Amino acid sequence: MAEFFYQDYDVAALDIQYNARASVASFDDEYARLVNVSKVVMRDIEHQAGIVYDDDSGETLDFYPAGKDAPLFVWIHGGYWRGGNAADNAFGVPGLHAHGFNVAVIDYTLAPSVTLDEIVRQIRTAISFLHRNRRRFTIGVGPFVVGGTSAGGHLTAMLLSDDWQHVYNVPDDIVGVGLDLSGLHDLTPLPQTHINGWMNFDEAMVARNSPMFLIPKASSTHLIASVGGLETPEFRRQTAAYAEAWRQAGHSATVVDMPELNHFNLPLTLQERDGKLVGAVLDAAARIGIWSRG
Repeated sequence: MAEFFYQDYDVAALDIQYNARASVASFDDEYARLVNVSKVVMRDIEHQAGIVYDDDSGETLDFYPAGKDAPLFVWIHGGYWRGGNAADNAFGVPGLHAHGFNVAVIDYTLAPSVTLDEIVRQIRTAISFLHRNRRRFTIGVGPFVVGGTSAGGHLTAMLLSDDWQHVYNVPDDIVGVGLDLSGLHDLTPLPQTHINGWMNFDEAMVARNSPMFLIPKASSTHLIASVGGLETPEFRRQTAAYAEAWRQAGHSATVVDMPELNHFNLPLTLQERDGKLVGAVLDAAARIGIWSRG
């Protein structure tokens, strides 16, 4: 059997490229920072925890209200689809909440208990639930801002495809701004890496869950893409290639350069009221009319 190569990487090299934890020598410290900031956020910002959005799975979200008819930011955690939770990802709340955004932080069932298809279904169900319950949560009438990091970036990008909205009874433009951080867009190499140990990919699953191959012909979504300059070349290439493909399809996009950041401290900048990522989201939200500068 011929040896597998992808982007000129053999299997051993691919495993290194897609090992996000190993790319950061201080991973334990970096992750501890995310958790500690999240604990402070959950202590200091009023929220409702454990709201069931999907009766089939029992999965939940945490909701941080910002006021009547406020726009909504939905945050989807990373963790290679097998780790993470909403509580440890509250660090994504403060920056946009300070500018008047409601924020929903989504939990989903982790692999290998479920397949990637089921995780994607749950995320789409969460968006449908929030759309149906705008009055309950006093969410404004406009499209949502949706963001995520790593696996959460992948799940964000899966919301930008055009093959699901009618099934879930949401408008085609339900996602007005997509914030895709260090996302995984072409899953082709992943079955050859350690990640397959918990994902159990097959060829069809990879094809139907690779956002790179699902870019719609028409879209009003503004994509904001960013990746840490200290991340592996493959993570950087995946983000750049997806953003370029989005633009080549005729859609609008902003690429935010973060040269000094890594895979884990990049999303942490969402806690910053005046941070670059928050600023990019505000600019895009203002452009589509769901937020305005006081």
